[in-house]
Amino acid sequence: MLPRLQNRVPPPAFCPLDKHSGAPIARRLEVTLTDDVLVVHGGTPLQGQIRVRGAKNLISKAMVAALLGETPSRLFDVPRIRDVEVVRGLLELHGVKVTDGADDGELVMDPTNVESASTDEINVHAGSSRIPILFCGPLLHRLGRAFIPDLGGCHIGPRPIDFHIQALREFGAVVDKAPEGMHLSAPNGLHGAKLELPYPSVGATEQVLLTAVRAEGTTELRNAAIEPEIMDLICVLQKMGGIITVHTDRVIEIQGVPKLHGYAHKPIPDRIEAASWAAAALATKGEIEVLGARQADMMTFLNVFRSIGGEFEVTDDRVGRPGVTGVEGGIKFWHPGGDLQPVALETDVHPGFMTDWQQPLVVALTQARGLSIMHETVYEQRLGYTDALNQMGATIQVYRDCLGGTPCRFGRRNFKHSAVIAGPSKLHAADLVIPDLRAGFAHLIAALAAEGTSRVYGVDLINRGYEDFENKLAALGAHVERLS
Repeated sequence: MLPRLQNRVPPPAFCPLDKHSGAPIARRLEVTLTDDVLVVHGGTPLQGQIRVRGAKNLISKAMVAALLGETPSRLFDVPRIRDVEVVRGLLELHGVKVTDGADDGELVMDPTNVESASTDEINVHAGSSRIPILFCGPLLHRLGRAFIPDLGGCHIGPRPIDFHIQALREFGAVVDKAPEGMHLSAPNGLHGAKLELPYPSVGATEQVLLTAVRAEGTTELRNAAIEPEIMDLICVLQKMGGIITVHTDRVIEIQGVPKLHGYAHKPIPDRIEAASWAAAALATKGEIEVLGARQADMMTFLNVFRSIGGEFEVTDDRVGRPGVTGVEGGIKFWHPGGDLQPVALETDVHPGFMTDWQQPLVVALTQARGLSIMHETVYEQRLGYTDALNQMGATIQVYRDCLGGTPCRFGRRNFKHSAVIAGPSKLHAADLVIPDLRAGFAHLIAALAAEGTSRVYGVDLINRGYEDFENKLAALGAHVERLS
């Protein structure tokens, strides 16, 4: 074990970007060498088996949906991640009784006694999650009032809540701004509305679904997000008694109902975590079987993974093992040897290549022979993490131009949102500071693939979306340890 060091030093200059100006911020603050640091001895291929549970991007929204019911809800396969803890705390603040069920990963949420929470209590969670805004519709239905604190989340570009607020107003909410946040009321109840998103935002689509399902009348949402997690949330709401129709061309119609009951639901698996481990297998020249991963949700990623030169094998439940039943399926990912191939990619809304897949995959692309292109079209400031990869020996150049097949909404707006990755590059160890959740896992993969010993600061941020990742690393043969 490394010796405990008490002195304070400035962290390495791999800082997150200000969400408005793009300038480096917060991580220039001093940290102790003993706080939240993982020592990574790189250069060892990851090999073994791990399991993913329910999707982070669905679980928290399904927990919020429990507020809408008049009877308890049961959610299964819930990962032990920080976002779940935050939403659980917010539910409990509002009088929802949340208990662990009989099965591992089961949550029982009883909304019988929903009540208002004080702004001070809610503000305790301000800065730790962007979930509070999704409480508005359910709380307006249940209590006639709601409060939105200052919102947190990863600094990967502005994610304005303007449409959330405008949509709530269209439903009939009254919004009063105050220094501590926004107070909402619905003196005449909430009513259906016709809405169209300027961009198929996942968060805005969730807001409309959670509000419209109990609003009086019919709501029509155009240009809606249709990600698998959105479809799973619709399944949850339908189980509760909702009437929701998904039409062609991103149109969702919701017929409001006067009351809903609880649900019992096993969520789709986390396709982002599964892809992250796949990228780790490729970058470290290893082999990782991800139990629980589902092919249908990852087809776009799997096509890219194979185009690069990675191999994978899909095993469905109860098949592939003669004479054995009850075996959980998954996907095994591995590097078959030889050179990886460069690719040109654009992130996009579903069914395109997911923005949360790009950071881990870029680390693997540093090992491909030739020039790869990554054009980020979802968040305009999501390539700042590449500075740290360059410090480790990668050759990545970022550009303001749209380097994809078509111009995107960030073109000519002074955002560096395209990257060219030249490889293969020999990565070497470095001291890293995690800027946000997905970039943080990408930095961790780079440290695992690099030669030498890296120190990764701020690793607790990874717990926001990756359950028990340190024990999973140990199960895969990684040589990591907490600095203590």
